Amino acid sequence: MSTLAELLADNTGLPGEAADHLQTVVAEWQLLADLSFADFLLWVPVTEELQPDGGDFVCVAHARPTTAPTAHPEDVVGTRFTVDEHPQLAKAMREVRICREEDPHWYRDLPMRREAIPVRFHDQVIAVMSRETNLAAPRVPSPLEIAYLGSAGDLCQMIVDGTFPPNGTNATDTHTSPRVGDGLIRLDSSGTVVFASPNGLSAYHRMGHESDLVGTRLAPLTRSLIRDPFDATEVSHRIIEALDGKPSSRTEADSRRGAVVLFRALPLRPAGQAAGALVLVRDVTEVKRRDRALLSKDATIREIHHRVKNNLQTVAALLRLQSRRTSSEEARLALAESVRRVTSIALVHEALSISVDERVDLDKLLDNVLPMVGEVATAESQVSMSRKGSFGVVVAEIATPLVMVLAELVQNAIEHAFPAGRSGKVELIVERSARWLDVVIRDNGRGLPSGFSLERSDGLGLQIVRTLVESELRGSLSLRKVRAEGSSTRVTGTEAALRIPLSRRL
Repeated sequence: MSTLAELLADNTGLPGEAADHLQTVVAEWQLLADLSFADFLLWVPVTEELQPDGGDFVCVAHARPTTAPTAHPEDVVGTRFTVDEHPQLAKAMREVRICREEDPHWYRDLPMRREAIPVRFHDQVIAVMSRETNLAAPRVPSPLEIAYLGSAGDLCQMIVDGTFPPNGTNATDTHTSPRVGDGLIRLDSSGTVVFASPNGLSAYHRMGHESDLVGTRLAPLTRSLIRDPFDATEVSHRIIEALDGKPSSRTEADSRRGAVVLFRALPLRPAGQAAGALVLVRDVTEVKRRDRALLSKDATIREIHHRVKNNLQTVAALLRLQSRRTSSEEARLALAESVRRVTSIALVHEALSISVDERVDLDKLLDNVLPMVGEVATAESQVSMSRKGSFGVVVAEIATPLVMVLAELVQNAIEHAFPAGRSGKVELIVERSARWLDVVIRDNGRGLPSGFSLERSDGLGLQIVRTLVESELRGSLSLRKVRAEGSSTRVTGTEAALRIPLSRRL
């Protein structure tokens, strides 16, 4: 089955930040499905310009509720609908509001209610979610169902507002935070409990609270039940922040009775109006034993990366010692380049040693690598470097070869574009979409030599680049002269264009 990233890459022209936002929405929307007792489908228009009128919509993700029968027992991901088949999708994008069909929709002999919810990102609607409720099983309204549906309605409106999921949501917190079925508590705007699910109430009973939760102020109550005063202050502070409209991350605390409980507080602010908060809780006392085994494996993997980094740093130090003992200038330069290459790889392993999911923040990593590359510039030439755009977070299999390729291309520009005594600049221009990572390394130097051919170049740096781009990154590289605007002869620098597919299927 295709992943969300692959479907977005194959069917849309969404920029990288918009695709990341949809990934965050999908990471959070099981909460919506469970609260709504309904399936949630994510639709994107199959057009480069993302226009709401015309063209098909394709389903790129699907969440089924754990609290009710599904409306779609079959796989819907990859299905295409025209505007005529599902007009509410285009209408929701165009009018930027939740649109509901007036009459139930029949699908494979099942009656269902369909609603279209536009997904807003930076004042632009980039996709539509459809909430599809199976009406075949009659439901008797209960306090639990009323509380769930009310909370779901507030969160859906926040998606239309562009305030849910909040910016900066941590993927780890999302995947490991409590679910609706684990325990849900709804607070009003003053922080008083107005509803507590049976599992939510049970979690507080394990912590030592004997009576009902409804009508109590949750933050001070929680503080009194937690053993560690710092954890108690942290959890109660997160609940208060959610009431003030600030999202919180997952928090774990030990109660005075020995129970271990996870907390996550979510603000409810539909249409910008304070409506209280949701607090998700989960008793994890028993599963902590299994978690410790998994954490031990993660720690082992990170320790391996740490030791690889240390070994590479040792190799770099030995090469530096050898360089100092070498009388040949050519050999010293070759050893210096080897030191830089080994150090670049070491920095990648250092980043992986503190990562929990084998992913690397490439912007932060390159901010450490590129200044080191700049040291190869001669004392007579002053070359400045700048970066425009963001690489974002990439998986480990891309990080190592990509860092090496970029370091080689930047060093190549610094070494060959500027003769001694001339200053200049090298720019990295990054554009990231759901499908591609495009990087341009541009300098304002003297340009490529006459008759230059990338394929016939015998320089070690470019040979390394070609090998990594073709075999490891499965991308493409081109070098060209930058000519002055309006001139066909005047050269103002060199441009290296690198294109890498982010979908491993391309």
